[in-house]
Amino acid sequence: METNNVVEVSMTIIAWCIIAWIAYRLYSRQSDELEIWKVLVVILVGLFSFSFNTEMFGTLMRIPILPLGVWGLYAYFRKKNEEWKIYRTFAWFGFAANFIFLIFTLLAIPIFQAIYPGNEPLTYLSNIDDASIIPIHPGVKQQQMDKENALATILDFSEEPIQSTDWYYGANLEYDSTNTQEKFPYQLIGAIPKWGSGLISVVYIEEDGKGLLISTPKEQRYFRFKDSLIEGVN
Repeated sequence: METNNVVEVSMTIIAWCIIAWIAYRLYSRQSDELEIWKVLVVILVGLFSFSFNTEMFGTLMRIPILPLGVWGLYAYFRKKNEEWKIYRTFAWFGFAANFIFLIFTLLAIPIFQAIYPGNEPLTYLSNIDDASIIPIHPGVKQQQMDKENALATILDFSEEPIQSTDWYYGANLEYDSTNTQEKFPYQLIGAIPKWGSGLISVVYIEEDGKGLLISTPKEQRYFRFKDSLIEGVN
């Protein structure tokens, strides 16, 4: 799975700051002297809602539909009509705050894609100082990574479509299951993605070292390089 990235965390903090500022403005405009802790409780309870969950651009969106918290507060204040008139503004603001979070979640998507482009291998392999290649298929020998030229190799890339069916059966093997060849017999371990991205991926290497299949919980991407990542392979 992927962890929270710095963009999501930053957007959440900004959203909370805006909510706090609006809440303060609403509080300061009240002619009645209200206990601030009660106002905070009402806002937090107002946040509770029945939400519709959907996924957009690989990000889970919670769209609030029913103001459960507001209904609960109304039930509590039903015999205290004057108090409800005072606090209902904060209760409804609590529900509205869900939309503020939704807006900043939407804003986080293009910002994340701009800072951490998924169509660049460097996003997943920002630091390869401790990276190494291990065989994951029988019949292939141990290989060493060409770290001296690895960064230059990674920067000179092209993204190509994934041909899952062809890779599975083998290009010219007439679908002979007894004579299959593994398209990606190696795995790259120890590589670190860009700081703050929160990306977790599994990186597979082609036998010639010139192709990478990068698999995350959300997608797969296939990159080809001009040179090989494997030492001694041209």
